[in-house]
Amino acid sequence: MLRDPVPSRTVEPTNGVSRRIFLQAAAAGSGLMLSLRLPVGEAGAADAFVPNAFIRIGSDGQVVLTMPYVEMGQGTYTSIPMLIAEELEVDLKDIRLEHAPPDAKLYGNPLLGGIQATGNSNAIRAAWQPLRQAGAVTRTMLVSAAAKRWNVDPVTCRAQGGEVLHVPTGRRIKYGALASDAARMSVPDNVALKRPADFKLIGTSAKRFDTPAKVNGTAVYGIDVRPPGVKIATLAQSPVFGGRVKSVDDAAANIKGVRQIVRLDDAVAVVADHMGAAKKGLKALAIEWDDGPHAKLNTAEIANQLEQATLNSGAVAQNIGDVDRAMTSAVTKVEAIYQVPFLAHATMEPMNCTVHVRPDGCEVWVGSQAIARCQAEAAKVTGLPLDKVIVHNHLIGGGFGRRLESDGVARAVEIAKQVDGPVKVVWTREEDIQHDMYRPYWFDRISAGLDVNGMPVAWDHRFAGSSVLARWAPPFFRNGLDPDTTEGAINLVYSLPNLRVEYVQVEPPGIPTAFWRSVGPSHNVFVTESFIDELAVAAKQDPVAYRRALLGKSPRAKAVLDLAAEKAGWGQSQPQGFGRGVSLQFVFATYMAQIAEVEVSKDGKVRVHRIVCAVDCGIPVNPDTIRAQIQSAIIFGITAALYGEITLKDGRVQQTNFDTYQMLRIHDAPAIEVHIVESTESPGGMGEAGTSAIVPAIANAIFAATGKRLHKMPIDTASLKRPA
Repeated sequence: MLRDPVPSRTVEPTNGVSRRIFLQAAAAGSGLMLSLRLPVGEAGAADAFVPNAFIRIGSDGQVVLTMPYVEMGQGTYTSIPMLIAEELEVDLKDIRLEHAPPDAKLYGNPLLGGIQATGNSNAIRAAWQPLRQAGAVTRTMLVSAAAKRWNVDPVTCRAQGGEVLHVPTGRRIKYGALASDAARMSVPDNVALKRPADFKLIGTSAKRFDTPAKVNGTAVYGIDVRPPGVKIATLAQSPVFGGRVKSVDDAAANIKGVRQIVRLDDAVAVVADHMGAAKKGLKALAIEWDDGPHAKLNTAEIANQLEQATLNSGAVAQNIGDVDRAMTSAVTKVEAIYQVPFLAHATMEPMNCTVHVRPDGCEVWVGSQAIARCQAEAAKVTGLPLDKVIVHNHLIGGGFGRRLESDGVARAVEIAKQVDGPVKVVWTREEDIQHDMYRPYWFDRISAGLDVNGMPVAWDHRFAGSSVLARWAPPFFRNGLDPDTTEGAINLVYSLPNLRVEYVQVEPPGIPTAFWRSVGPSHNVFVTESFIDELAVAAKQDPVAYRRALLGKSPRAKAVLDLAAEKAGWGQSQPQGFGRGVSLQFVFATYMAQIAEVEVSKDGKVRVHRIVCAVDCGIPVNPDTIRAQIQSAIIFGITAALYGEITLKDGRVQQTNFDTYQMLRIHDAPAIEVHIVESTESPGGMGEAGTSAIVPAIANAIFAATGKRLHKMPIDTASLKRPA
């Protein structure tokens, strides 16, 4: 069975695996024939079969998958084993997982330039071919080993249920009994992957294997780790980014259980026997701060900086036709300005990291989306070589992009350097929200020219904001552009004969930015899909019909739009104060349409009653997980639309906890329907698409209910109040 993949013990690399990776893939024959070179397992248990960096089979027949991606609630630890099990012909419950150690050469994400990370909704996309390939190669070698033992032609044998069957004679032998023989086989030059029509597991709703442990409390998250002798620390960081500690008076911190006060340049930590004592000790400290250069920074200044930047030309992300000429000849011109705020991640598991620094090494326990970066950060802070830093990864209680960053690890290591023994550093919710790395603030200018029939002949979009990729992965930032910042603004599903999209990079002072669930599309889709609605209104046309007329080049987009409209009952009348809104997108290699049904009360309060979503994400590996991902992403996006905003006053983040940075409550959650389009295309991404699609659907529904167009998030309920 699949065991808890996140024990608190060290997870070592698969023994003896070389660092070569898959080199080439080409389509041939009735299935997918792959030309490849895979590493052959070397030293380890004498009877172990280690055909590549991902799979190990012992003499007991246990199949161990070294998982290159992390589980943060998105179902990765079920869906990716399904890829292996499908090609290897084993039962899903017979695969056991181990975390991949920090090793980008072996476990780098091919869709992230080889960086070892889980993000961008691409775990399944990145694993789709390599992990199936790993399973197919392993299966082929096991069949060859059995055929050689029986002295028969391999074509007369087949794999099924964790064993090899000789069809003519009915002889069978289990994989475990073949492990040592298979380990001596040559890696085949070509293997055939299954055709979608032959899938037995992929496409079925497999039960998630991480659920029982999460329900019974045995699942191990980073915050659960307790190595022997561990102390607990919590901290106060400079309330202004870039500030410093001026002085610390700890006279009142003589509290039972408090063991140590650790002072850093820009933070103070209290180390104690438990979290309660650490928090009391921290509260007792009298800390004086030097706020530094950003002491007077306010959100309005940043917004003004971005607004001014959009008055100038930016890097051209996409240019089709002649926008200026088409705009001049347009019958009608529509213009708008949109803004979206800074947003925090506010993951349920607050930032935490456990570290033990010794003179000759460093050990780290954490839940991270980018484990190799954590290792590198710890090595940098300690001055140790990489091979002296051991990092244990664990389940993540919400990532949303926050745990692609390693700042929490760096902070914990800084503290641990001054502590004798292991120390677990846990951020309070206030520290977590006020010292996050935030979704960028964006300012957009967009205009379109319409012909006599109200159809767009020109589309001009310029926006300014921070490029996270320019900092996080500089090679992805070229000529003033990066694919994350522009996704959802370019390569639209609509047929637009003249289009220009420009991006102006502006890095705001005094507030760090980072990836946030659905990242670039979380901003761009709100703008483009709200503006398409504005054009439909200007053209006096139904929003769904208007979109449909522009989808001649995108039948998959048209199919999800039509399906969502049908299932939602689009066109049916609504009571006063109710409205329906639609959005359509192609982001993360997935087509999605959403229709929101909302109610706006007389006092302006918005209640989202129902969401209907149609999605074409290619081959649906695990349909149940797809539905869960969409539901989760929609709730995340509704929260942002209704409440999400981080603001600065005098350099300080004003929001502190869930009272001032509100989450959608259970009783306010809408009914969500998800309809999956059957497809044989390669899988698209699912973790984030629902978040970017829901915000404009709600905004457009509010317009339908009130006649008031929203150009800024979160929703200003005061502007929606109706006269008494």
